[in-house]
Amino acid sequence: MQRKDIKILLLQIRDDQKVRREELESFAKYSQLEIEQIDVLNVFDTPHFQSEVLNGYDALYVGGASEANVLKPEKYLFINDCIELIKSAAEIELPTFASCFGFQLAILAFGGKVLSKNKDYEMGSIPIKLTNLAEIDPVFKGVKDGFPALSIHRQYSINLPKNLDLLAYTEQCLHSFKLRDKPLWAFQFHPEVDKATVFKRLAIYKKEYTESEEQFQQVLDSLVETPESHNLMLNFVNRVLL
Repeated sequence: MQRKDIKILLLQIRDDQKVRREELESFAKYSQLEIEQIDVLNVFDTPHFQSEVLNGYDALYVGGASEANVLKPEKYLFINDCIELIKSAAEIELPTFASCFGFQLAILAFGGKVLSKNKDYEMGSIPIKLTNLAEIDPVFKGVKDGFPALSIHRQYSINLPKNLDLLAYTEQCLHSFKLRDKPLWAFQFHPEVDKATVFKRLAIYKKEYTESEEQFQQVLDSLVETPESHNLMLNFVNRVLL
């Protein structure tokens, strides 16, 4: 397969129109693909869908969410279909790259538990620690331990089911895993998001994540560029898809 022939489905969990476009552009940019190579299934527009939506694609991307809670499927009716879609992708061994909310969906899909915090949750640029398995993983190989990544999330996990191999973590929670013997990777942080994008998103979701102007400014001041984090997306495309 050549890069220009890759076709990816992005499972998008975004309601804000600006963030929808920005997220699509970010996934394309750090995959080094054209936007036209990524089709979007937005669950706010299409809350119910079947595994057949995966037909014809070379990979599945799953994005983040600031307008949904993975622990409230009774309110966000698309959550169960999202979980089933991730399971289906694994069953047919469709390469999958899941970010943030996608990480939480994948945890639930494979029998794990997601917890929640109302305060003192990770927000901003944080150092990511790697496990020994990351050294031989095709997506993480060559990435240095302690690299900075952008992370904003209230929901998190601290334990993995036995069929998930831990690749990265922080003192607070787990940050990346691979489904054993399947081409599926999930990341609690945002490999597809850069510093400038977080500035824009935080301005939109400020009331969701910060309690005061002072806290908001502290988060902005903590942000750094995260090039090694972005390389994970490129490694996925170059080493898994091509």
